[in-house]
Amino acid sequence: MTGSTSTPRGALPGELPHERFQPDQLTHAQRVHIMGVGGTAMGTFAGMLASSGVEVRGSDVAPPYPPMSDQLAAHGIPVMAGYGAQNLDWGPDLVVVGNVIRRVNPEAVAVRARRLPHVSFPEAFGALLLRDRRSLVVTGTHGKTTTTSLLAWLLTATGHDPSLFVGGVPLNFGRSYRLGAGPHFVVEGDEYDTAYFDKGPKFLHYRPAVAVITNIEFDHADIFANVDVIETEFRRLAALVPKDGRLVVNGGCARSLRAAEACRGRVETFGTAASTWQARDLQGSRFTLVRDGEAIGTVDSPLYGRHNVENALAALAVAIGEGVPPADACTAISGFLGVKKRHEVKGVARGVTVLDDFAHHPTAVRETLAAIVARFLGQRVWVAFEIESNTSRRKVFQAEWARAFQGAHTVLFCKPFDKPDNLPPEERIDLEAVIADLTAHGTPAHVIPEVDDLVGWLVERVAPGDVVVGMSGRAFSGFHQKLLQSLEG
Repeated sequence: MTGSTSTPRGALPGELPHERFQPDQLTHAQRVHIMGVGGTAMGTFAGMLASSGVEVRGSDVAPPYPPMSDQLAAHGIPVMAGYGAQNLDWGPDLVVVGNVIRRVNPEAVAVRARRLPHVSFPEAFGALLLRDRRSLVVTGTHGKTTTTSLLAWLLTATGHDPSLFVGGVPLNFGRSYRLGAGPHFVVEGDEYDTAYFDKGPKFLHYRPAVAVITNIEFDHADIFANVDVIETEFRRLAALVPKDGRLVVNGGCARSLRAAEACRGRVETFGTAASTWQARDLQGSRFTLVRDGEAIGTVDSPLYGRHNVENALAALAVAIGEGVPPADACTAISGFLGVKKRHEVKGVARGVTVLDDFAHHPTAVRETLAAIVARFLGQRVWVAFEIESNTSRRKVFQAEWARAFQGAHTVLFCKPFDKPDNLPPEERIDLEAVIADLTAHGTPAHVIPEVDDLVGWLVERVAPGDVVVGMSGRAFSGFHQKLLQSLEG
């Protein structure tokens, strides 16, 4: 990796990997500074380094929010708010550069000016933690966090003691990583770009012995021109799987199947239709697990929704393929507690159940909402939605939102999250048009710009037995706790 003689995609002229760091600088670093430490991947990596005895400090544009802020604090990792050359004065011997950092970032400029060894997170992760492990990489537009977490739990519960890196907090583990003594390292593989000097997806650095593609859809409109470009990146992932490896793909996703054609190893499919791994006799979250046409167990999954049936199939396929007896895997899945911000019950106040969920893409919103409506059958489900992701803030899915929120009693939007990305007004989502579309489809919808006012609006209208789900990829300005406190007051 470090001896490459070609410039990676997105690199600056003359900025080759071996000029940014030497192998011994990477493997022997004891004082590591992480730029963008508040992100889920970066914060998790920071915790792993701290647990291994490395002194870690970090910086971010603003103080991190839960759950990552809690995890960083638990490790005693100082976080400097705001980027600047002074953040490097403590003398790190290696700087890990997050993908949110741009070339003109004042701290990045100082890193280069001081000739500090610097590396992207995926490069460091692959070199430091995956070199001697059997890497199980879970990728896809939707479901990868849940599938990664579940796979790690199945291996843990059956005595395989895996390591884990995931962009969320599995409730079974209480944090977004674990360092086990077993041979497996379960990794969530993100398709987002790596660093300003490497514009390829993170998952290309993760050395998969086994890979999963849950599905492929258009997302990350800020860096991908269209879904065909995304599919090409997944083909590159598939090509990394060795001849003696496996690629487990969603048999109902045409793009996943096309990407799998680049795989040199064994390709296995999963789904509710005929597949290598199939869910038959589906009743809610209970189903018969079928492998190559033969029933091998009964699964009673604690996860709600058809999408989570597919996530469970993918995790079971990998775990059983890695030597977990089918009966043990089917038993272990019932002990999975889920992941923070995925159908997470934040509390119940005045008879109102408040949920937190990460969904921010129309497909994820549709599937998540359908699962919540089924879970709380007959109860009114109110949705509060924060438009904050780089895709949802754009018009690219303007027409999809009306269908995505079907089943909701009422949908509420706060003002879109403002980012310093200079997104032109004509490219931004038209919330008034979304409201009109939702109303035309029979779903009442309103824009209440400020979160405090949104909370007040709900408090006056919800009743015992109702369910409120706040959907956001961020902290949603404390919406969930504010609502619970207001209801209790």
